[in-house]
Amino acid sequence: MAAAKKAVLGPLVGAVDQGTSSTRFLVFNSKTAELLSHHQVELKQKFPKEGWVEQDPKEILQSVYECIERTCEKLSQLNIDISAIKAIGVSNQRETTVVWDKYTGEPLYNAVVWLDLRTQGTVETLSKRIPGNNNFVKSKTGLPLSTYFSAVKLHWILENVRKVKKAVEEERALFGTIDSWLIWSLTGGPNGGVHCTDVTNASRTMLFNIHSLEWDVELCEFFEIPMTILPNIRSSSEIYGLMKISHSLKAGALEGVPLSGCLGDQSAALVGQMCFQDGQAKNTYGTGCFLLCNTGQKCVFSDHGLLTTVAYKLGRDKPVCYALEGSVAIAGAVVRWLRDNLGILKSSEEIEKLANEVGTSYGCYFVPAFSGLYAPYWEPSARGIICGLTQFTNKQHIAFAALEAVCFQTREILDAMNKDCGIPLSHLQVDGGMTNNKILMQLQADILCIPVVKPSMPETTALGAAMAAGAAEGVGVWSLDPEDLSAVTMERFEPQINEEESEFRYATWKKAVQKSMGWATGQPSANAGDPNIFCSVPLGFFIVTSMVMLIGARYISGVP
Repeated sequence: MAAAKKAVLGPLVGAVDQGTSSTRFLVFNSKTAELLSHHQVELKQKFPKEGWVEQDPKEILQSVYECIERTCEKLSQLNIDISAIKAIGVSNQRETTVVWDKYTGEPLYNAVVWLDLRTQGTVETLSKRIPGNNNFVKSKTGLPLSTYFSAVKLHWILENVRKVKKAVEEERALFGTIDSWLIWSLTGGPNGGVHCTDVTNASRTMLFNIHSLEWDVELCEFFEIPMTILPNIRSSSEIYGLMKISHSLKAGALEGVPLSGCLGDQSAALVGQMCFQDGQAKNTYGTGCFLLCNTGQKCVFSDHGLLTTVAYKLGRDKPVCYALEGSVAIAGAVVRWLRDNLGILKSSEEIEKLANEVGTSYGCYFVPAFSGLYAPYWEPSARGIICGLTQFTNKQHIAFAALEAVCFQTREILDAMNKDCGIPLSHLQVDGGMTNNKILMQLQADILCIPVVKPSMPETTALGAAMAAGAAEGVGVWSLDPEDLSAVTMERFEPQINEEESEFRYATWKKAVQKSMGWATGQPSANAGDPNIFCSVPLGFFIVTSMVMLIGARYISGVP
C-alpha cells in the first residue's frame, strides 16, 4: 500500500515558548497564523532556601528537545510535512540568569529565576552607591534597582559560587538569560553554538543602555560584571544560526532550519497581539502578570512606578520601539501555590470551578506578595497576606480571592499606565494561559470597569516569536505589513457590576496591600550564613497559612 501523501501547507514556522512554569513548542502556518500543533512540558522549580527560586538549565533544555520531538510526531500523525518548517523563533522567561561552561556546555550553577529574592542585601548595598541626584542606573536602563533583574543575580553568583568565579578567571564562563542558553545550545553548544541575545532580553539585565542599544561599561563596572562573559546583542528578527539537533531526536528534519526570531515573552506577546501602534497595550496572564503599552520610537519614563523597556526591534536595519511596562510578580503562580503548597486544588483548572461555586470572596482579600510587590510599589518588604477571614470563610472564598487578587493587581498597573500615557485605555487586550478562565476574565472586566478583549487563539507569546522568525531577512515567509496580518477573532467580556461596587472592592484591596508591607525586617535568616540572605516570611503569614491549611484540610476531608 502506498504511503499517505503529506499535506502541503504554506510555509510553517515553529516557536519555542520557554516560560517559568512550562516549556512549549508550537507550529504555525505563516500565511494564516493558524496553530497547527504543539506540545507542552511542565517544569519543576527548586526552593533551596526561603526566598530562593531556581531551575535546572539542563532540564529546561531537555524540555525544549522533548517538546520539539513530540510536536513533530504530532505533525506527522496529522500528515503534515515537517520539512515545511522554514524558521524557528524563541520566546522566554526574562531576567532568569544562567552561567555555563563554553567548552563542556555544562551549567555552572542552577538558573536563578526572576522571582528569586536572595539578592535583597545586594540591592540595599548597591543602592547606597547611587548618587541621589543622578540615578544613572534608571536613566540608562529604564529600570529600578531590584532583585527582579539579571545584573544583581549575576553579581551574587560571581561573589558566592566558587565554580563560576574560577570559570570566569579561566575564560570558560558564558552568561545569558534563558534565550541565550537555548540559542547557544540549539545551534551547536560547545561545537560552534552562537552566544547572543536580542535587545528585548538585554533590556532586562540592567547592564544594557536602552538609548545606545549596547552593553554599558559604567553599568558593568558598577555591578562588577566582566563584559567578556556577555552575549552579543542582536535584533529580535534576524538569522542567529542554524538548528543542530541532537542525534537522539526523531525531529532530525529540523536540522539546518534557521533560528531567526528572539523576543522576551512579554515583548513576544505584544507582537503576537499586533500592538504595533503607539498607545496599543496588552496584558499577559502567566506566572506573573505583565501589562505593556507600545510608546513607539520614544523612550517614555514613568512617574508612577512603571518600567521603561525595549518592546522590539524587528530587523537589523529596523527602528527600535519601546514600551512602558507594569510587572506583577505573582498571578498564575498563586494558583500553583494553592495547588502545590496548600493542596486545596487538585489541578490548576479547578480554581475556576471553586470560585464559581460561591461567586464572591465574602470579604476575604488575598495579597500574594510572595516576592515582595513589583509595580507600582517596588516594595521588597511586602509579603503575602490573606485578610478578612471569618469562621464562614472556606476554600472556595479563598480561590475566588486569589483570582480577584490577579485582577486588582492589573487594575493598579492599568491606573498607573493611564496616568503616564494621559489617554485612558478604552479596553484591555489580554492573553496567556490564565485567560482560559472565564470567571477571571469577567472579574477583570468588572474590576477595571472597561471591556476585556481576548483573542480566540490565546497563544500570542509563541505567535509573536514565530512572526519575528518568519519575517527575518533571509527567511521572508511571514509578512508584518498590517494589510497582510490575519484578522483575529475576539471574545469580549463587558463589565457586569456598577462602578461604585467595583471602587469599593478595589479600595478594600488597597487597604490589604498596605497591611502587606513592612514585613521583611532585614534580619538574617536562621538557616542561612550568607549576609545577603534575609528572613522574608512574617509570623503573621505563617499564622494565616496555618488557618488556611486547617480550613482546606477540613473541606477536603468533608468536615463541615
